[in-house]
Amino acid sequence: MLSILLAAGWPIWPLLIASIVALALIIERIRSLRRGAIVPPTLLPEVLTLVRKGPVAADVANKLEANSPLGRVLAAAVRNMNSPRDVMKEAIEETGGAVAHDLEKYLTTIGTIASAAPLMGLFGTVVGMIEIFGAQGPTGSANPAQLASGISIALYNTGFGLAIAIPTLIFYRHFRRLIDNYVTDMQIQAVRLVDVVHGQRQG
Repeated sequence: MLSILLAAGWPIWPLLIASIVALALIIERIRSLRRGAIVPPTLLPEVLTLVRKGPVAADVANKLEANSPLGRVLAAAVRNMNSPRDVMKEAIEETGGAVAHDLEKYLTTIGTIASAAPLMGLFGTVVGMIEIFGAQGPTGSANPAQLASGISIALYNTGFGLAIAIPTLIFYRHFRRLIDNYVTDMQIQAVRLVDVVHGQRQG
């Protein structure tokens, strides 16, 4: 591995750093975006039980808010139980927007690396091509060592850039879709809570 990095030249180091950052962020997002941590399956039934018993205490709402992203959305609804339906839904939408923003943490960086990695690899390719042309002597003969070095730089950087970009882009798309699904699920559950509070459903 070290021999490959040395053969690829200095342009490989920015790519290596980008790959480490991308891997760390992908692992962090995999751990953070677990469904059970974002949308606990038993949370809404528990909240509906509390709501049916009467007004929810402030400390209970605070605990609900700290429970999970879904808990934050439902806590916004609970705190506005005595408000009109429109006000309650507006509070849910505002909180939902903030929750969605938090769930998208680091996605911009992951997407940027996915987009930039091929360009960084292309830059390494250009550096390698420059070295290849520099291997040509005044008489037209080429320095074999310098020629081989230029080819290695060009090919390794191109390949490494694509090797970083492809999986990073896949994970970026996956996380984006996952977050969209979570946000939709939270909206559905919050609307169900609003309907129960305003007597349009029985839960």
